[in-house]
Amino acid sequence: MAIAALVIGTVLPGLASSAAAKPLTIVAFGDSLTAGYLLPQDKGFVPVLERELRTRGHDVSVINGGVSGDTTADGLARVEWSIPNNADGVILELGANDMLRGLDPAIPRKNLRDILTHLKNRKLPVFLAGMKAQRNFGPAYVEAFDSLYTDLAQEFGLPLYPFFLDKTAGIAALSLQDGLHPNPQGVEKIVADILPQVEEFLAKLH
Repeated sequence: MAIAALVIGTVLPGLASSAAAKPLTIVAFGDSLTAGYLLPQDKGFVPVLERELRTRGHDVSVINGGVSGDTTADGLARVEWSIPNNADGVILELGANDMLRGLDPAIPRKNLRDILTHLKNRKLPVFLAGMKAQRNFGPAYVEAFDSLYTDLAQEFGLPLYPFFLDKTAGIAALSLQDGLHPNPQGVEKIVADILPQVEEFLAKLH
């Protein structure tokens, strides 16, 4: 049918190419891991993700909504005004700073649920990027913290990337000197691993 349409010089309804699809605007909403802490402007998670998505043919802009040091409470306080009205979706990455401060996991659970409820009310699809507790916090804390992302993803029906630092945690060659944040090579590893799920997320936004 597509060939016939070209022959007769007409474009039939429903035959628009993916290249003509509506451009998408995604907000990566998070903390220093999203913001690109201590990295060159073009080497953080957001610009690298946008670069790779565009390389793969996606007409998408990824907005950096990361603020270094943010806890889930900080994110909740700014979510209403920091995500623009033209956003088509949100990648939500928060909770690491709650964990590093040893906050009761019930606190990030509630704050993230409130953020997700706000985004749901705005009809904004969300891709949830999870975090895991450092194992020296003990098994009870680890279980309570780690499970909150799986639980919230199930509760809100969200795609989940279980551990944002899965490819870099504990690997010195992929981390900054603090041992926590990814270096440029680490960011490339993170983006390469998360990319297929992000592409699936984008496909549902058109």
